[in-house]
Amino acid sequence: MARIRKTSKEALEEKIEKAEADVVAAKKKYDQATANLKELLDKRDAIRKEEILSAVVKSGRSYEEIMNFLNTRSDGEKTEK
Repeated sequence: MARIRKTSKEALEEKIEKAEADVVAAKKKYDQATANLKELLDKRDAIRKEEILSAVVKSGRSYEEIMNFLNTRSDGEKTEK
């Protein structure tokens, strides 16, 4: 039985369709990975905030002392608010 050969145009169209499907699949995987990364970063930030708040409470320093410390550069000069 004779085999019908596809024209180069048909073959090109099939390759384009496959490439489009590959892009869609890659985008879906990328979107899932970025959503997972965002969730993990948000969890890390929440833990860090809790750690900072706990350290502030344990420090026994006043609000003014903490704010002065945070608003002072390493060279001792005040930063602008």
